[in-house]
Amino acid sequence: MNPAHSLTVITDRHYLRHDTGGADHPEIAARLTAIRQQLAAGPLARQIREEPPRPASREQLLVAHRESYLFRLEEAALAGRSFIDHPDNQICFESYEVALLAAGAGPTAIDRLEQGAAVQAFCPVRPPGHHAERGMAMGFCLLNNAVIAARYWQRAHGRQRILIVDWDAHHGNGIQAAVEEDPDVFYASVHEHPTFSFPGTGFAEETGSGPGLGTVLNVPLLPGADDVQLLAALTGRIEPAVARFQPEAIIVCAGFDGHRLDDMAGLAFTSDGYHQVGRLMADWGHRFAPGRVLTLLEGGYHLAALAESVEAYLAGLLAVDP
Repeated sequence: MNPAHSLTVITDRHYLRHDTGGADHPEIAARLTAIRQQLAAGPLARQIREEPPRPASREQLLVAHRESYLFRLEEAALAGRSFIDHPDNQICFESYEVALLAAGAGPTAIDRLEQGAAVQAFCPVRPPGHHAERGMAMGFCLLNNAVIAARYWQRAHGRQRILIVDWDAHHGNGIQAAVEEDPDVFYASVHEHPTFSFPGTGFAEETGSGPGLGTVLNVPLLPGADDVQLLAALTGRIEPAVARFQPEAIIVCAGFDGHRLDDMAGLAFTSDGYHQVGRLMADWGHRFAPGRVLTLLEGGYHLAALAESVEAYLAGLLAVDP
C-alpha cells in the first residue's frame, strides 16, 4: 500500500458556502477549516489524497426523501429564506447546492472504495445528515447523507447488508426512521440518553419494526459517560450484534460532539477515546467488510476538540499513533 494514498478525503471548498448565520450557530464553516488545518499540519498529511464529490442525483435523493420535501428545500434556499422547518436549520441561497455535494460525497467515496482506488474514505461534509427525516429538516441536517450512501451501496454495487454505526452524541433519528423496517440495514447508535438530549429518540427499547425487527440497536449513555463506557458500548453491546449480522459494507457516522469540551452534550469523551474508536472501526472493517468502510462527518462543534478528535480517529483508523 502506498502510504500517500491510504486515506481518501472527499471534500469541496463549496461546503464553506453553506451560511448558517454567523458564529452564534454551532454548525459553521470554521468546523471544516479547523479539520483541514489540523490534518494538513499533522502526521497524516502525507497519507491524504483529496478528491471532489459529485452532487447527488435526484434519483439518489429520492431513496431517502420525499420529492415534495426536495422541492420545498430548494425553493426555500432560492427564495432567500433563513431557515427551513425550524430556526435551528439555517440556510442561505447556496445551501441546497451545497447539500447536494454533501449527499454526493458518500456515493463518490463508495465508488472509489469499490474500485480499489481508496483504502479508507473520509467525508468531512456539511451540512451533516443523520437527523434529516424523509420530509423534514432537523438538527442542522438537510439531507440524510448516510441513508443516501447506504442505498447507493445496495443499488449501485450490490452490497445488500449494510451496517450504519453512529457514535454522534445525539441519536440519528432520521437514519433510524429510514431503515428500521429494512432487515438488510443494521443501525447501531451510541448516544447520550434521550431523556437528557436532543432529539428525544433512541431509547434502548427501539429495536426496529416489522421485517426489520432486531436490526436497530440503541445504546444510550447517561450524562458524564466517558471513553470507558463508549468503548464498552461498542465492543460489549454492538460488536456481538455486528458479528451476527455479518455486514458487507460499513458506514460510520462520526460525530465528535461527545467530547468533554463540547457543550452540545453532557458526555465526557476524549480524543484518545476517539483514537481507540478508530482502531475498532478498522478492526470491524478488516473482519467484516475489507476495503468497504466509509466515514461521514456528523457533529462536533468545539473547534479545537473537533479537529484534534478527527485526527485522532483517523489515526486510529489507519493504525497510526496520534
